[in-house]
Formats: sequence, C-alpha cells, structure tokens
Amino acid sequence: MPAEKSASILVLASDTAQPPESSPSELQTGTAGSPLQLVLADEAPRLPQTPIASDHPITPQFPQASPYPIQSTAQYLPSNSDDPGLSSSDQTAARPTLISSLSSTLPSIYTLTQTTQANPRRRRRSPSPVQASENSSQGRGQGVTVTQEAEHINETSDLSRSTAERSPARKRPRLSTRDMRYDPGPATSNGSQHASNGSQHAPRQKPLVSNGTNGHSTANGFSSPHKNSFTPSTVRSSPDSFFGHDREEVTRLLIQGLDDLGYHGAAEKLSQESGYEVESSAVGHFRDAVLQGDWQRAEELLLGSEPPDGGGGVSIHSGDHRGLKLIDSADRDDLRFQIKTQKYLELLEAGNPGTAILVLQKDLTPLKPEKDPSLDALSMLIGDSNTDRLKNNARWDGAEGQSRHRLLAELSRSIAPSVMIPKHRLAVLLDQVKQNQISHCLYHNPLLSPSLFSDHICDRSQFPLRTVLELGQNAGEVWAMEFSHDGRRLATSGQATDVLIYETSTFQLLYRLTEHTDHVAALAWSPDDSRLITCSHDRTARVWDMLSGQNLLKIDYHAYPVTAASWSPDGQTFVTGSLHGNHRLCLWSIDGHPIHKWETSFRVQDCEISPDGKRLVVVSSECQIVFYNFETWEEEYGLLMKSRTTCVRISQDSRQILVNMANSEIHLIDIDTAETIKRFAGQQQGEFVIRSCFGGADQNLVISGSEDSRVYIWHKENGALIETLEGHQSPGCVNVVAWNPADPCMFASGGDDRKIRM
Repeated sequence: MPAEKSASILVLASDTAQPPESSPSELQTGTAGSPLQLVLADEAPRLPQTPIASDHPITPQFPQASPYPIQSTAQYLPSNSDDPGLSSSDQTAARPTLISSLSSTLPSIYTLTQTTQANPRRRRRSPSPVQASENSSQGRGQGVTVTQEAEHINETSDLSRSTAERSPARKRPRLSTRDMRYDPGPATSNGSQHASNGSQHAPRQKPLVSNGTNGHSTANGFSSPHKNSFTPSTVRSSPDSFFGHDREEVTRLLIQGLDDLGYHGAAEKLSQESGYEVESSAVGHFRDAVLQGDWQRAEELLLGSEPPDGGGGVSIHSGDHRGLKLIDSADRDDLRFQIKTQKYLELLEAGNPGTAILVLQKDLTPLKPEKDPSLDALSMLIGDSNTDRLKNNARWDGAEGQSRHRLLAELSRSIAPSVMIPKHRLAVLLDQVKQNQISHCLYHNPLLSPSLFSDHICDRSQFPLRTVLELGQNAGEVWAMEFSHDGRRLATSGQATDVLIYETSTFQLLYRLTEHTDHVAALAWSPDDSRLITCSHDRTARVWDMLSGQNLLKIDYHAYPVTAASWSPDGQTFVTGSLHGNHRLCLWSIDGHPIHKWETSFRVQDCEISPDGKRLVVVSSECQIVFYNFETWEEEYGLLMKSRTTCVRISQDSRQILVNMANSEIHLIDIDTAETIKRFAGQQQGEFVIRSCFGGADQNLVISGSEDSRVYIWHKENGALIETLEGHQSPGCVNVVAWNPADPCMFASGGDDRKIRM
C-alpha cells in the first residue's frame, strides 16, 4: 500500500509583487538566475472566494475532504527534470528539500489528506511558447489556489516546466496574497453566486449594474470580448424579467415613450445604460429610404434581394441583407406592389411616362393576375399629363404630400413588432389599460380620464339617474331629438310641424321653426353647429341658420317623405334620404346643388356619414345595412339582418355602428370587419321606430328608448344592463334618446306623452 501523507496547499505569488527577503533554503534558483518565490496564503478569513465567471472552465474548489486521489502539490513546483545539468538523483532530491523547507518556515492555511505513490513518474507535455505565453498572461493577477491552478493546467498546458528552459522575460508568474481582495458578501458577476467559504451556493441573482462586457465582470480576469449588439460600451447584467414582463421589451418601450414625450436626452441615456435601442440601424435605413424615395433600397431592406425560405428574415439584432423580419401573414408580393405603385405614380408626376410604363409592365404586372382592376386603374393614368388630374384620379397627394408617410405606415404593418415597434406604442398600451379599467367600471361616466396612479371605479351616485327637468312645449309626440356638438342647444321635433330649439343652460326656448307642413321625423346639426337640417313628411328638407333661426335652403327634390339627413365632416355637403322614388339617396352642396345621386332599390330609413368622412352607412326598412365609400361613392358591402332596422349611429372613432332592430335587439357592429361585437337586449321594440345612441363621457354607454315607456342603459364594453329608468307615461313609447356630448351627466328622452325629460 502506498504511504499516505499530508501536504499543505501552496499559493503562487504574482511576478508583479516584490519578492520578500527569504533564506536560501526557501528559494530555488533556475538556470537563468531569476528567483521564483513561493508564498503560502494568509489565514482563512483573509481569503474570500474571488468571483469566477460561469464561462470560465475552472469551477472553484474549496478545502474539504476529497473522495478522489489527487497528486502531491510537489508536482506543481518548478521542475528541474529537464535540466541537463542535473542528474536524475539530484532532480529527485531537489523537490522534497524545497517542500520540507517551505513547510517548516511558512504557515499553511488548509490541509488535504491525499494518497500519493513513492516517486511518482508523470509524463509531461511541453506547451508551445505561444501557449505558455497565453497561459501566463491569463493567470496573471488572479488569486487562486494551487488546486484551482492545477485543474486549469491539466485542461490547458503544463506550466511546471523547468525555469532553465525559459528566458528571463518569460519567468513563471508569482501570485501574492496582496492581490487577494476581501469581499464581505457573496461575489457574482455573471448571474451566479458562491458563499465566501465555499461550503454552499447562494441563490441565483444578477447585479443591477456591472462594468463588465456582455454580463460578465472582469474582476476575475476573464472578461468576455463579446459586446452587446446595440451599445458597445454598455452591459445588460440585470435579470431578464421585469415583474413577469420581458425586460428588453419594457426598456425599448420606455425609450420610445421618452422620445414621444420629448425627453430625448433621457431616452439616449437609458439606451446607453441599458444597452437597448428602439430599433436597429436597418429599420432606420428602411424608413429613410421610403421617405426619400429610394425605392430599390427600400425594397432590398424590407424584403432582401433573395428572400429566405419560410418567410423569415433577420431579427433586430442581425445585420445581413435578407430583409427585415415580417409577420407570418405578410404578403411579400403585395408589399412589392405597394412600393412599385408609389414609384410608378411619382414617375408620372415627374413627367417621365416612359419609365413609368416600364415599371408598370416589368414590375407591377407580374405581381397581379391578369385583368386585375388595380392594374387597369393604374394604366388609365398614363394618358393624362395634368398633375392635378393625376392626383385627383389616383386619390393621391403626390411625392411632396403625405403619400410616402402613408406608404411607410402601411408597410410597417407587415414588419414584426419586435423589429419595428409601432408608433406611440406605450401610449397605446396605456390607453388599453384605461379601457380595461373602464370596461370593469359599471357606472363609468367621469369628465376626466381615469388616472394611472390608482385603480378606477365610479360610484352610482355620480350617474345621471334622476329626472331634474321636464319640457312640455311640444305639440305632439317627440320623434327626433339631438344636442348640438357643443352641448349648448337641444333641437326637438316629431308629430307636430314645428321644430323647437332650447338653450341647455336655462332650457329657455330659443327658436320655433314653423316652415314645414307635415311631421318632422329627423334632425341633423352641422359640424360647427351653425346650421340645422330638418327632414319632413312634406317631402322636403330644410337648412336653417342657427344664429338667426331663418330658413336658408329648401330641398324639394324627393317625391316621398324625407326620413334622414347627415352632414359631411367639413360641413360643405350633406346627404338626404327618402322612403321611395328613383333617387332615394342624394348628396347636396351647401347651396343646394345636387352633387351625386345613388341608385338604390331600398327605402332609406336612416343614414349617417362617419366622423372621419370615409363612409356613408344607410339602413333600410328591408332589413339591409349598406356601407358606401364616401370618398369614391362606391358601395363597399351590405349586410342582411334578421329583422327590420330603424336607426343607425356611428361612434366618434368611426369604427363601430349602433343599429336598432325591430326584434327588440340593438347590435354593435364593427365597420371594418362587419362583425357583430355585442347584442343589447331588454328593451321592447317591434312596431315603431325607436332611436338609440352612444352615451357617457367616452361613449362607453348605450342608451335606448322602448315601447314599454322606459329608458335602458347598457355598458358598451361588457354588454351589462346598468339601469332601467321609469319616467314617461304608460302606455306609450320612449321614441328617442340623446346624450349631451359636452356634459356626460346629462341626457334627454322624448316619448309619446309629448314630454322631454332631462
């Protein structure tokens, strides 16, 4: 059995340290004459564990009983085995002499029991000079134990060469205890921690700030050369999660939000400190290419010269030329078509029809099937050299207008949001947070927007539930009622032939309009509230001056009762609808000249132009809803409902319509998708025309009359019935309701009892 003996763990001193005075028995001089100092480490409390990066091959070993046999520490001392000037016996004798001398003169800090064989012979592999130099430079400045040094040597190269073989400039580095630094707490630089005594691991944690690169500290001498992909001088060493959210996404949204707020310096500082940027340079180049009209460059940056398989692309971190990363549903041919179309139109605008024809033939035509309407429309633009007519026919405002910005916005929809964050994304998310709180607030009806500092809830006592005033000057049933846009006036009409205008601060009667000779079924205020249209069963529509109460215009074109009217957003045109005749839907100028007449086969029950001026929505008594493009006057699509429709209202954001139906339902329909979002039920409607509307401060309510003499109020987002209000005399209908757009705590209802309740 080999003899067992204990050896002290030795610590090599750095060659940068000054060698202390030592006795000759404590030094072994090499052939080159350069001394090599061996110093034992100080006591245990002065030797905390130095942080080691997780990507370093050495795992720290701490003094404890090892279950594996390890070699004697003598083998890590400088060896003279290769010195031709010494005999083998001298070489054997030199090693134990040095060990025994050191063991007797210097204190040891830890002792390991280890098994060694007498006169062990090792086969050594001599490193190349380059390897020796690299290993020497890596080891310099580190406070590691001989056991750690030994593991590193075994994995890389043998550093126990004879000092005689080295030149004086490459003498063995010495580690000194003065290079050791005491750290009272667990040290970490790459997300892992170790207890200072090496007995157990601390929980995984990353520091908030680090001066290393790519998340690794340079304190242990093994800093990574890889930098962050955004800012070369900044490190991201914080945890990847921010209260369950992706840290990169949150940081980039904050940077964009700071820019939107105008805090550009703060945004730049945050970008530098975090190492994140809102977007890559490729996205910025793409945006510049579109806005500057460099169409070939824009196409290459967006789609790449050779699109990759699978419809992928580069991420925001990449810098190659495969194109930006697109969403899965992106149509690459359609994106090319949009870019080429802009190029084609700008060539025509610049007076270069020859090149424009080449673009049409070689670039645009292959992207669409034969006889595609869009290609026909583009080809018809070639013959007209008049720039104004070109823009009008193409419905395009030219290269100097907003066409490039609109193209950029349209193309951006197909770029992955992680690559190109949508504009004002943080503000959009905050709006969604508010809307979510509003959707859960049953009685939401405040004048001010909810605060982000606290959860929002409204009290029922703040909701308009009591009748505070009753107006009884109408001579007949109330069928139509509408507040002005500024909320200062209220117009009412119905079974009687006159129209009443009230001032809402005192509810004094301002005007009584008496020119009609039959029932007045519909009203419409102009966008600036300076004019009012009234529609009557006397087959006329009249335009009134609301500053004087005088009749300005009479439309007597229709051969049947006029049932609906609506103003365009600019107030320069308006539409009227009738129950019968060849032209039941007409567009008029402010001075009464007909502009356009729609050929319709249905009876117009109600109509309204969207606030953005893009659509005209018409409901008929034949269960139809028809959507027209108000810019082109073309029909877009129609919906066939299960019951007769009686009323339509469009939301202020021009995205939704509210439709009353004769089956006692009110439908909330998305204009773009034509899908029914919500159905509101509870009120009674079957025989008569009932008009509902949006209500509340943010149009988050739906309010409607009913044939049971009640008023019903629903929450628009969740469809919950909030209140059922009594008030009008029974039997009888509540025919119409209206909510004051300037005062969310005021609405009015009109019924068969000839009363208007506020």
